[in-house]
Amino acid sequence: MTLVVRHCVRAAQLSAYEVWLRRIMNVAEQFEGHLGVNVMRSRGAGLTNFTIVLRFSCIERLQAWLDSNERKQLISEALPLLVDGDQTEVSMANEFWFTPASEHPQPPRWKQACVTFLVILPLSLLVPLAWRPLLASVPWLSGYFASGLLITATIVLLVVYIFMPMVTGWFAGWLQGEDDGARS
Repeated sequence: MTLVVRHCVRAAQLSAYEVWLRRIMNVAEQFEGHLGVNVMRSRGAGLTNFTIVLRFSCIERLQAWLDSNERKQLISEALPLLVDGDQTEVSMANEFWFTPASEHPQPPRWKQACVTFLVILPLSLLVPLAWRPLLASVPWLSGYFASGLLITATIVLLVVYIFMPMVTGWFAGWLQGEDDGARS
């Protein structure tokens, strides 16, 4: 389960918001079923927008976080820092790579393909090397199907949970920028 939170922060409140954001992330981390968080920042029109993606193991644990007194208290503290309040969206799927903030269009497919390629290429070269010692020492793992399954599962987990959320944050400006006339 994924919770997408969007905050538009008042310019004069950016430092206070960043302190608050670190606090709420630390509190959320303590909740059962919390799988991770990614924060993406974008700037425009003198405001800073934050998109926070929290992943939980199931809807019940996500709902426990949403309904918690801790979260309610922290959100009430943050409201004076925000332009449009606390905008949340729950997704039953765990994907978020290229889901745009509501004010941005979907990035062109060619940009999505470029970022995906940049993430998967090094992993497809390095992960088999990392598993090579184990595959060489455990004969039943070195078969075509077993080694393919192990390598593919490792790449998929690294892409979904670590690298794509991080890299799409790094490339957020480029992904949402002008596409120089190219169309998806």
